[in-house]
Amino acid sequence: MKLNPKYLTHKTKGEHYIISTSGTKFSGIIRNNETAAFIIECLKKDTTENEIVDKLLAEYKKADRPTVERDVANVLEKLRSIEALEE
Repeated sequence: MKLNPKYLTHKTKGEHYIISTSGTKFSGIIRNNETAAFIIECLKKDTTENEIVDKLLAEYKKADRPTVERDVANVLEKLRSIEALEE
């Protein structure tokens, strides 16, 4: 899976955004926290949910796998709901 190319990412003043372009189900801008931004960055290349979980665990050494799995699943579900993922 990967990020739908009709969605752009932007970072300004420490804030992370995903922005829809024309031809998307969702019309608007979403502000992301650091975890969501990390996940979205992973989705710029074709990847799997497990690969994203592994990358987050490598980045955040104190995180536990069940929490990271739940967080990744939640972000991916929200991205699916606005058709921001290509699977």
